[in-house]
Amino acid sequence: MISGNWYPDSKTLRAKRNDTRLALQEAQQLLNNDDRIAKIKNLFGHTGQHFFVETGFECSFGENINVGDDFYANRNVLICDEGLVTIGSHCKFGPGTTLLTPIHPLDPAKRQTGVEATGSITIGDNAWLGGNVTILPNVTLDKNVVVGAGSVVTKSFPDNVVIVGNPAHILRTIPAEN
Repeated sequence: MISGNWYPDSKTLRAKRNDTRLALQEAQQLLNNDDRIAKIKNLFGHTGQHFFVETGFECSFGENINVGDDFYANRNVLICDEGLVTIGSHCKFGPGTTLLTPIHPLDPAKRQTGVEATGSITIGDNAWLGGNVTILPNVTLDKNVVVGAGSVVTKSFPDNVVIVGNPAHILRTIPAEN
Protein backbone atom coordinates (compact mmCIF):
# COMPACT_ATOMS: atom_id res chain seq x y z
CA MET A 1 0.00 0.00 0.00
CA ILE A 2 2.69 2.53 0.93
CA SER A 3 4.89 1.56 -2.06
CA GLY A 4 3.09 3.97 -4.39
CA ASN A 5 2.07 1.14 -6.74
CA TRP A 6 -1.54 0.43 -7.66
CA TYR A 7 -3.14 -1.98 -5.19
CA PRO A 8 -6.66 -3.36 -4.73
CA ASP A 9 -8.66 -2.91 -1.57
CA SER A 10 -8.75 -6.14 0.40
CA LYS A 11 -10.54 -7.80 3.28
CA THR A 12 -7.40 -7.33 5.39
CA LEU A 13 -7.22 -3.57 4.69
CA ARG A 14 -10.94 -3.12 5.35
CA ALA A 15 -10.59 -4.95 8.67
CA LYS A 16 -7.60 -2.81 9.69
CA ARG A 17 -9.46 0.43 8.77
CA ASN A 18 -12.46 -0.79 10.74
CA ASP A 19 -10.28 -1.58 13.79
CA THR A 20 -8.80 1.93 13.61
CA ARG A 21 -12.24 3.51 13.23
CA LEU A 22 -13.51 1.63 16.29
CA ALA A 23 -10.44 2.58 18.35
CA LEU A 24 -10.93 6.25 17.42
CA GLN A 25 -14.63 6.09 18.30
CA GLU A 26 -13.75 4.59 21.68
CA ALA A 27 -11.11 7.26 22.23
CA GLN A 28 -13.59 10.05 21.45
CA GLN A 29 -15.87 8.73 24.22
CA LEU A 30 -13.18 9.08 26.89
CA LEU A 31 -13.71 12.15 29.04
CA ASN A 32 -10.17 12.23 30.38
CA ASN A 33 -7.88 13.91 27.81
CA ASP A 34 -4.81 11.94 28.94
CA ASP A 35 -6.63 8.64 28.38
CA ARG A 36 -8.03 9.81 25.02
CA ILE A 37 -4.64 10.98 23.78
CA ALA A 38 -2.90 7.79 24.95
CA LYS A 39 -5.36 5.67 22.95
CA ILE A 40 -4.86 7.78 19.81
CA LYS A 41 -1.06 7.85 20.20
CA ASN A 42 -1.11 4.06 20.40
CA LEU A 43 -2.45 3.93 16.83
CA PHE A 44 0.38 6.05 15.36
CA GLY A 45 3.68 4.80 13.99
CA HIS A 46 5.52 7.36 16.15
CA THR A 47 4.65 10.39 18.25
CA GLY A 48 7.04 12.73 20.01
CA GLN A 49 6.58 14.54 23.31
CA HIS A 50 3.67 16.94 23.86
CA PHE A 51 1.18 15.43 21.40
CA PHE A 52 -2.43 16.65 21.48
CA VAL A 53 -5.38 16.31 19.12
CA GLU A 54 -8.78 17.80 19.79
CA THR A 55 -11.98 15.83 19.38
CA GLY A 56 -13.09 14.71 15.95
CA PHE A 57 -9.65 13.49 14.86
CA GLU A 58 -9.77 10.72 12.25
CA CYS A 59 -7.25 8.67 10.31
CA SER A 60 -7.36 5.61 8.08
CA PHE A 61 -4.82 3.41 9.85
CA GLY A 62 -2.64 5.56 12.12
CA GLU A 63 0.40 3.32 11.79
CA ASN A 64 1.59 5.24 8.71
CA ILE A 65 1.68 8.55 10.62
CA ASN A 66 4.90 9.72 12.30
CA VAL A 67 4.83 12.93 14.32
CA GLY A 68 7.64 14.89 16.01
CA ASP A 69 7.53 16.80 19.31
CA ASP A 70 4.99 19.50 20.22
CA PHE A 71 2.17 18.59 17.83
CA TYR A 72 -1.28 20.13 18.09
CA ALA A 73 -4.28 19.36 15.88
CA ASN A 74 -7.47 21.35 16.33
CA ARG A 75 -10.96 19.87 15.93
CA ASN A 76 -11.95 17.58 13.05
CA VAL A 77 -8.53 16.94 11.54
CA LEU A 78 -8.52 14.05 9.02
CA ILE A 79 -5.39 12.20 7.90
CA CYS A 80 -5.94 9.56 5.20
CA ASP A 81 -2.73 7.67 5.85
CA GLU A 82 -2.89 4.94 3.26
CA GLY A 83 0.51 6.39 2.33
CA LEU A 84 3.25 7.60 4.67
CA VAL A 85 2.64 10.86 6.54
CA THR A 86 5.58 12.48 8.31
CA ILE A 87 5.00 15.56 10.45
CA GLY A 88 7.92 17.41 12.00
CA SER A 89 8.22 19.01 15.41
CA HIS A 90 6.39 22.13 16.60
CA CYS A 91 3.55 21.78 14.06
CA LYS A 92 0.06 23.16 14.49
CA PHE A 93 -2.98 22.15 12.39
CA GLY A 94 -6.11 24.31 12.29
CA PRO A 95 -9.63 22.90 12.50
CA GLY A 96 -10.77 20.86 9.53
CA THR A 97 -7.26 20.26 8.17
CA THR A 98 -7.16 17.29 5.78
CA LEU A 99 -4.13 15.31 4.58
CA LEU A 100 -4.88 12.94 1.70
CA THR A 101 -2.39 10.30 0.54
CA PRO A 102 -4.64 8.13 -1.72
CA ILE A 103 -4.43 8.51 -5.50
CA HIS A 104 -7.33 7.22 -7.59
CA PRO A 105 -7.15 6.35 -11.30
CA LEU A 106 -8.36 8.92 -13.80
CA ASP A 107 -9.56 6.18 -16.17
CA PRO A 108 -13.15 5.36 -15.15
CA ALA A 109 -12.82 1.66 -16.04
CA LYS A 110 -9.71 1.32 -13.86
CA ARG A 111 -11.38 3.34 -11.07
CA GLN A 112 -14.32 0.90 -11.10
CA THR A 113 -11.90 -1.92 -10.22
CA GLY A 114 -11.30 -0.29 -6.83
CA VAL A 115 -7.53 0.04 -7.16
CA GLU A 116 -5.66 3.01 -5.79
CA ALA A 117 -2.10 4.13 -5.19
CA THR A 118 -0.60 6.43 -2.59
CA GLY A 119 1.72 9.38 -2.39
CA SER A 120 3.48 10.40 0.80
CA ILE A 121 3.07 13.71 2.61
CA THR A 122 5.87 15.34 4.57
CA ILE A 123 5.34 18.40 6.75
CA GLY A 124 8.55 20.01 8.04
CA ASP A 125 9.26 21.47 11.47
CA ASN A 126 7.40 24.58 12.63
CA ALA A 127 4.57 24.30 10.10
CA TRP A 128 1.31 26.07 10.79
CA LEU A 129 -1.69 24.98 8.74
CA GLY A 130 -4.75 27.22 9.02
CA GLY A 131 -8.32 26.00 9.20
CA ASN A 132 -9.72 23.82 6.42
CA VAL A 133 -6.37 23.35 4.67
CA THR A 134 -6.15 20.36 2.31
CA ILE A 135 -2.81 18.73 1.49
CA LEU A 136 -2.77 16.35 -1.50
CA PRO A 137 -0.48 13.32 -2.13
CA ASN A 138 3.21 13.69 -3.00
CA VAL A 139 3.59 17.03 -1.20
CA THR A 140 6.49 18.12 0.96
CA LEU A 141 6.31 21.35 2.95
CA ASP A 142 9.76 22.27 4.21
CA LYS A 143 10.50 24.03 7.52
CA ASN A 144 8.62 27.07 8.80
CA VAL A 145 5.82 26.97 6.22
CA VAL A 146 2.55 28.74 7.01
CA VAL A 147 -0.51 27.67 5.00
CA GLY A 148 -3.43 30.09 4.88
CA ALA A 149 -6.92 28.96 5.81
CA GLY A 150 -8.83 27.18 3.07
CA SER A 151 -5.78 26.55 0.91
CA VAL A 152 -5.42 23.44 -1.25
CA VAL A 153 -1.79 22.36 -1.48
CA THR A 154 -1.11 20.42 -4.68
CA LYS A 155 2.68 20.71 -4.86
CA SER A 156 5.72 21.02 -2.61
CA PHE A 157 7.09 24.28 -1.15
CA PRO A 158 10.46 25.36 0.30
CA ASP A 159 11.39 26.67 3.76
CA ASN A 160 10.11 29.96 5.18
CA VAL A 161 7.12 30.76 3.01
CA VAL A 162 3.49 31.71 3.50
CA ILE A 163 1.31 29.93 0.96
CA VAL A 164 -2.36 30.56 0.19
CA GLY A 165 -5.05 29.77 -2.34
CA ASN A 166 -6.43 26.99 -4.50
CA PRO A 167 -4.08 25.82 -5.78
CA ALA A 168 -1.72 27.16 -3.13
CA HIS A 169 0.99 29.57 -4.23
CA ILE A 170 3.63 31.59 -2.38
CA LEU A 171 2.23 34.81 -0.96
CA ARG A 172 5.49 35.88 0.63
CA THR A 173 8.65 34.68 2.29
CA ILE A 174 9.12 34.73 6.05
CA PRO A 175 12.20 36.78 6.98
CA ALA A 176 14.70 35.29 9.39
CA GLU A 177 14.62 36.92 12.82
CA ASN A 178 17.88 38.37 14.12
